[in-house]
Amino acid sequence: MVFMKLASVKIIGIIGVGMIGDSMSVLTTGHGYRTTCLARNPDRIPEYEKTYDMYFQQMIEQGLMPEGQKEICKKYLTYTLDIADLKDCDIIFECVFENIELKHKIYADIEANCPKVKAICSVSSSFVPDVLAQKATKYKDRIIVTHPFNPAHMVPFFEICGGSFTGEGVLQFAKEFLESLDRKPVILKKAAPGFIGNRLQFALWREALNLVESGIADPRDIDTCLMYSFCPRYTSIGIFEHFDNGGLDLNITTCNTVFPTLSNMTEAPPAITDRIARGDLGAKTGKGFYDWHDVDMTAYQKRVNDPYWCFVNWDWPQA
Repeated sequence: MVFMKLASVKIIGIIGVGMIGDSMSVLTTGHGYRTTCLARNPDRIPEYEKTYDMYFQQMIEQGLMPEGQKEICKKYLTYTLDIADLKDCDIIFECVFENIELKHKIYADIEANCPKVKAICSVSSSFVPDVLAQKATKYKDRIIVTHPFNPAHMVPFFEICGGSFTGEGVLQFAKEFLESLDRKPVILKKAAPGFIGNRLQFALWREALNLVESGIADPRDIDTCLMYSFCPRYTSIGIFEHFDNGGLDLNITTCNTVFPTLSNMTEAPPAITDRIARGDLGAKTGKGFYDWHDVDMTAYQKRVNDPYWCFVNWDWPQA
């Protein structure tokens, strides 16, 4: 299904031009939406521009867009240091880091400067909308969560969540806008920490850690299982589809046999805390569960991106 630009959205605002904000600006300008990015540090703007160019260059190298397309998309992008320049935005994505006081200040600034905004979309992965909106006044009903997975211009899934303050039609408006960006958004029926994606991912992570802690398997063997057993299946069918197809009468036996043996730990186990205590934080320190010292990070990043290129099939702006 091909989605068209929304006529009701003329200008998009992005506040916080870090990892997610940069990616969001690629997504919006790549679909021909005029986008104004509010940067809080002027010294970082050249870095943001470099990352923006890099993302588009990757698409060019994959044969997904012509050489000259990047310059067309860049015409839709503006950087600013003044929130007053977001005054005409119809929708604003708040992409600052997970600090609730900072987010509350951002929302107060939006209320004071942006009279046309219909939805304020936080990309928070942890704060639910009622916490985000609790200090808002004028726009309490417009603050929602639209949580992406990084990088947002490649991974199509967004989970949308409202709260007790959310106004009628705000969630649907956000969903229709994200669909116009070729995303696959879903609206949660109610808020829950971690929403859908992280709750599923961390349930799997908890059991993976339990397998290591219990001496059942090593990290590399667990990763091999994930990559070469059921994970590829779930890129084309869903888990409920899979177990429905297999038969719930068969599924119940495994549920009743395995569920009692699964981990129910409520905090990070020694497999993580002991490594942190040693200073082994993962790739950024050279060692975590894996030794990263001799890893070709360019090849690693290529493996990260490979499953998602098929989703970059956009109707590029022509002028």
